[in-house]
Amino acid sequence: MSATLFTGIGELATCEPTLGDESALGLLHDAAFIAEDGRIAWVGRASDAPAADERVELGGRAVVPGFVDSHTHLVFAGERSAEFGARMAGEPYTGGGIMTTVAATRAASTDELRATASRLLAEMHASGTTTVEIKSGYGLDVATERRILEVASEFSSETTFLGAHVVPAEYMDDREAYLKLVTGEMLAECAPFARWIDVFCEDGAFDELESIRVIAAGVAAGLLPRVHGNQLGYGPGAQLAVEFDAASVDHCSYLSEEDLDALSLGDTVVTLLPAAEFSTRSRYADARALLDAGITVALATDCNPGSAFVTSMPFVVALAVREYRMTPAEALVAATRGGAAALRRTDIGRLAPGCSADFAALDAPSHVHLAYRPGSPVVSQTWREGIRVIVARPE
Repeated sequence: MSATLFTGIGELATCEPTLGDESALGLLHDAAFIAEDGRIAWVGRASDAPAADERVELGGRAVVPGFVDSHTHLVFAGERSAEFGARMAGEPYTGGGIMTTVAATRAASTDELRATASRLLAEMHASGTTTVEIKSGYGLDVATERRILEVASEFSSETTFLGAHVVPAEYMDDREAYLKLVTGEMLAECAPFARWIDVFCEDGAFDELESIRVIAAGVAAGLLPRVHGNQLGYGPGAQLAVEFDAASVDHCSYLSEEDLDALSLGDTVVTLLPAAEFSTRSRYADARALLDAGITVALATDCNPGSAFVTSMPFVVALAVREYRMTPAEALVAATRGGAAALRRTDIGRLAPGCSADFAALDAPSHVHLAYRPGSPVVSQTWREGIRVIVARPE
């Protein structure tokens, strides 16, 4: 097995507090690391680097761990720009547009779904993302939900069954029948292609008792729980996630003191989705309250065609710094190590010995440029398991 030395790193943000300056970012300057068999084998000062079989010179660039995008809906068909335009003209977002995407997705071929997911994933790679979670939820019938997850599993091992996204039109007069379908035949068909079970616990989607049924059925089928909750108003989603020891509760724009207390006592990560709030002109989550309570926070894109058609984690980091009042360091940790925690992973989101050699090289001297230059193509190279997957611009 060969070892590759990555050197010429002006600033290395390991996101491992035991390394470097022992801050949350674990910063090292004039740094280097060695990747062997797709894993980090050594990290330190360039002057202390041991011998390696190959050498990659990064030209003084800053390097950060590959972004972990722990909440996306990449497999779908169609687009909803008209809905976005109407919303920007003053119409409020209620989630009702989901059915537009459901109709397009049901009608699309598997090859069409695969092509869309591949294109969006390429955009994510170009922005420094190396791990992505992908949900179903735009089929809402057995055959299409299964197809979505089959396609998703071609691109990621982090796949989520979200048959309980909303109740489809054909079941509006019989919610109980749809719940039986989601927790029965649909779950049985989809579980082999999923790691996670999710539910949209929200007014207009699924209430607390319905959400409990969905999560319990998923857990019984061997899936791990996560929850959409507290996006459109105060509700039971956050505390339900804690009760089930869910890996993550996502959105959380509306959290009570009781919610914060419950989250601070558990291991559930709060995944914040500022691009959804940006794209819907909705209330931004109170990230400072979460961080001050010692709750682990993740950032993700929520990439979907209706409420957050965004693939760029650097844009999400910039939003978090501006709108959540997170520091650049806090936002970077949330977009890397926080996302890994939301997937219950310790092998990604950090650049430390034993971790996957997933990283982004920036055309910048510091990680701060991710927020300092919002919308700019700061990421110049993306590497996954020690293999370069993207060179954004010619060297």
